[in-house]
Amino acid sequence: MGSNYFSNLVQKYSQMKILPKILEKTGLDSKITRRHLDDFIKNHRSNGLTLDIGCGNSPYADYFPNRIGLDTAKREKVDIVASVYKLPFPDEKFDNILCTEVLEHLHSPREAIEEMARVLKKGGILILSTRFLFPLHDIPDDYYRFTKYGLRYLFRNWEILELKEEAKTLETIAVLTQRIGYQCRGPILKPLKLLIFGIAKIIPLFSFLIKKEYGDISKTKLEKNIMTSGYYLVAKKK
Repeated sequence: MGSNYFSNLVQKYSQMKILPKILEKTGLDSKITRRHLDDFIKNHRSNGLTLDIGCGNSPYADYFPNRIGLDTAKREKVDIVASVYKLPFPDEKFDNILCTEVLEHLHSPREAIEEMARVLKKGGILILSTRFLFPLHDIPDDYYRFTKYGLRYLFRNWEILELKEEAKTLETIAVLTQRIGYQCRGPILKPLKLLIFGIAKIIPLFSFLIKKEYGDISKTKLEKNIMTSGYYLVAKKK
């Protein structure tokens, strides 16, 4: 009886489409780190000529009114369809380059960075975000995850103005929990989405429990946010 009752209840709720309405009204399924990324981009807004690489639907267009949106496929707010490995612009054309959530999807990131440097003016600014601890996404073009040490190496010929973690350790666990709700299916997973998203919102509240973090299991090298979901970087072309 219990199994049949639960199955019928799941089917009933699915047909009524109650769950999407609850999630929409409560905002439980809103991406945890979305505000972090928006604040980061907003803090580096510019009226200078900006190349928005991998712009997609151009969510940050308002922060860069003098922008050119570039992507590999045509969309409403994509101005130019081209490859990041062969940008169709002359040397030192842009004041800024915006490159959010793109680097991990590039099979040859070093070549892409060199091409970005070519079209960026001397003293120009690159504003970038990328993933560290994160599920597979936008497959099959999902190639790499970056640590802050890897990013420092990739941008060793640039002046790094800012390099910071997107999320704290427990907040990252919450981000990964939330992704289960976004990217997984199962026989009872759908009605549990409310619980999954609710847990994801609660987990970061316990960040105060972590007082110190270390970059090794012997606890000899202090580190912070060892399990961050990603990194934000601002670098100046020398």
